[in-house]
Amino acid sequence: MQVSYDKLWKLLIDRKMKRSDLKDAAGISFNVVAKMGRNEFVSLESLAKICVALKCGINDVMEFTDYEHD
Repeated sequence: MQVSYDKLWKLLIDRKMKRSDLKDAAGISFNVVAKMGRNEFVSLESLAKICVALKCGINDVMEFTDYEHD
């Protein structure tokens, strides 16, 4: 299963925010932002902080893009 944060980056563009603005507003580390930039998994706690800071739902921030079937 793959994850994509493209929705988050578009949301930041729409709100005229930089990734560093998101880091400061949500109280997350630069490492979390960097992992998201590489479409890597981050903790639910970090995602929750982002959603609270941006006043949005998790579906506005990320999506699963590929489901692997056994």
